Amino acid sequence: MCGIVGYVGRQPAAPVLVEGLTRLEYRGYDSAGLSVAGPNGQTVVRRVGRVRELEAALPRRLPGTVGIGHTRWATHGPATEANAHPHTSEDGRVAVVHNGIIDNAAALRERLEREGVTFTSDTDTEVLAHLIARSPAGDLEERVLEALDHVVGTYAVAVLDTAAPDRLVVARNGSPLILGVGDKEMFVASDVAALVRHTSSVIHLEDGELAEVTARGYRTFTRETHDTGRVPTTIEVADEDVDLGDHGHYMAKEIAEQPETVARMLRGRLDARFGTARLDGLNLTPRELRAFRRVKILGCGSAYYVGELGALLIEELARIPAHAEAASEFRYRNPIIEPDTLYVAVSQSGETADTAFAVREIKRKGGQVVGLVNVVGSTIARECDGGIYLHAGPEIAVASTKALTHMGVGFALLALLLGRVRDLSVADGQRIIAGLERLPADIAAVLEQEDAVAEVARELAGAESLFFIGRVRGFPVAREGAQKFKEVSYRHAEAYQTSELKHGPLALIEAARPTVAVIPDDELTDRNLAAAEQVMARGGPVVAVTHPGVRLGAVDARRIDVPRNETELDPIVLMVPMQLLALHAARHLGLDIDKPRNLAKSVTVE
Repeated sequence: MCGIVGYVGRQPAAPVLVEGLTRLEYRGYDSAGLSVAGPNGQTVVRRVGRVRELEAALPRRLPGTVGIGHTRWATHGPATEANAHPHTSEDGRVAVVHNGIIDNAAALRERLEREGVTFTSDTDTEVLAHLIARSPAGDLEERVLEALDHVVGTYAVAVLDTAAPDRLVVARNGSPLILGVGDKEMFVASDVAALVRHTSSVIHLEDGELAEVTARGYRTFTRETHDTGRVPTTIEVADEDVDLGDHGHYMAKEIAEQPETVARMLRGRLDARFGTARLDGLNLTPRELRAFRRVKILGCGSAYYVGELGALLIEELARIPAHAEAASEFRYRNPIIEPDTLYVAVSQSGETADTAFAVREIKRKGGQVVGLVNVVGSTIARECDGGIYLHAGPEIAVASTKALTHMGVGFALLALLLGRVRDLSVADGQRIIAGLERLPADIAAVLEQEDAVAEVARELAGAESLFFIGRVRGFPVAREGAQKFKEVSYRHAEAYQTSELKHGPLALIEAARPTVAVIPDDELTDRNLAAAEQVMARGGPVVAVTHPGVRLGAVDARRIDVPRNETELDPIVLMVPMQLLALHAARHLGLDIDKPRNLAKSVTVE
């Protein structure tokens, strides 16, 4: 969601901030701003719209080597220049950028107004600037600590004070914040994407932790501890990993990367001799794995839908009950945490707030939780007891593609491992391994049909509403297909279990409402074909996403063929044409594919 960038060093701060904010555009935002401390005080520039509009509004000469920048995704108050960050104190001395939500902002605002403070925005963030400026504490670090003592909520905060123009003070509680260590310069960001051009040496702040940042270095601390002594780690993200290259959109780039990235994810994780998976990062012995009697998967949005596929894989291969649930609802129903249940948290960014809160609820009640996460060092990755890193590489487009495919592969590896410590035979384990090894080639074969899929997508783009249907293994594919299509094309798309059509949704079938039907070559093919015939009998156009061996017969449908893998793994491949349909529908409609309206890449607030 919102993005933070900060810089202290020898370079002019403004270009560094603008470049960093540009790299954070994928997170979703509606306004942008920056503040630079120079020889004549502090200069604050804010604009509604894109970072390029902020850049165009900057003074031609903007001296100063210390600054903070922000991209805002509106929560408190609409997208206006007054609500854009940074927010300043009344005397203009203190500037603040903030990600997160201050739950008690209204009460703090009322108190400050009674004390004579005049507010200029609708935001919760502005109260922080006033609290810091009015704090009776000594130096900037103490004033930030004193102000945060009054705050209830989540935050990643960067503070600039012209009374201490050589430093920034930053703080984290529930929203990610990272320090980047350079040569006589320091960087601050909410995402490593803003740092990779400048440094690979980073510190991920923990909740409750603050840092004082100067050109000479940094000091991390908490209220209770003068110095937490955090040591930098090295990130393995290169500058070129977050560049578009020859692709017109990041979504297209990330779809195209999947054969290579899936092969990389599988490398070293398959044990063909014993027909099992090597997942040492789970930190669980075979005896501990065998002791679990149930698996509960938690994710949000697309991660939740892939979690449903994961539950099916685990039940099929390991023969233990498995269930996926929306993490956003989990902690609010006072869940029963069972000691013999393995909880799996799924998140591309590792910073999804609802999923992180679910992890904390599980751990608070003594449960065992592992993560399927793409970003090394992220909040969920650090807080879980173990996990499977997805190794998809940076994913910039808001609509997740390659990370979702990697989640499906991750669940297949977990299901294989759980199955082999139980009753899955070596032969079946080796069969699944052979299927996993074929996945990169199968995905590449789907991508070779991109022009044909694009033609189908252009037809679907003309519909105001669509159905996506699938049965059992095909239903998570249909849910993810509908999610992708609505995210980037803005067309209404709804997923149904194929068997549920006759229980109500058939009333909506008409010529103007196409149906995308997932029809794999499996034990349910005939039933899926019968349902497609029912749709066409009522005048509804059908697009069949199917396997080459399936004869559609009476179903006069547009056809997208997908290579057949092992039955349990087929849904992973079937999801790829869904990504292409969404991409090309949005492209045909001339939409902002990488940054869909109203959405954010990493949802770090509730």
